[in-house]
Amino acid sequence: MFILSPDTVANRTALDIRWLPRRFLGRTILWPRKGGWRLWLRVVFETEVLRYALALLPFVVAALVWQDYAIIIAKAPILMLIAIYLVEARLLRATSAQRAALVSEAQADSGLDMLRARARAILTKIAAGRGLQSGCLHLVIEQSDLLRVAPLSLVSVQSDEGPELLALDEQERALIEETLFAPPLTERALQRIGLARKIEIHDISFEPVQVSAHARMAALMAARSAGE
Repeated sequence: MFILSPDTVANRTALDIRWLPRRFLGRTILWPRKGGWRLWLRVVFETEVLRYALALLPFVVAALVWQDYAIIIAKAPILMLIAIYLVEARLLRATSAQRAALVSEAQADSGLDMLRARARAILTKIAAGRGLQSGCLHLVIEQSDLLRVAPLSLVSVQSDEGPELLALDEQERALIEETLFAPPLTERALQRIGLARKIEIHDISFEPVQVSAHARMAALMAARSAGE
């Protein structure tokens, strides 16, 4: 999971928002400032050009090994396109039939209900902690459709006031990390639901005016305790 915030993204200018929900996958590359080398590699692997180069690597190796046939190999664009297609559509992604069989209807409904409940709980605590009274918050989750590798989930909290992508502090990011993908609704489980239901982006909205007085009081007490 890659939580998007100015403190976690190296190229923070890419986080500018003009509309909601703001999408990032396939539109811009966000470089992590935190998360370790595994997250870095997964973000890099999402780059199509790199994957195409990897798919064509056997042709490069073959040209080096059998140099007498290098020109013939280099003039085989159809074979190269077939190789890219097989890697992208068959190896890394699920076919339409496979997508439909990833989860049952009941599992998908249950998972989406759980996601909405968790998202609303997260947004409630964020709104209460910030003392927000107006506007609308959106918990936005984008997931890569590459099923055969580790899932990549871009998670952000976006506000229609601005609009802007909220600069989440450490406590807010920890709240998302601990709550959003806790079992049984893991990143992989949500990805399978999204692929089966053809959901490209999960956008759960919440209006801060709905925050109860009890939740606001709890947030105030927690803030005071943290300050002591």
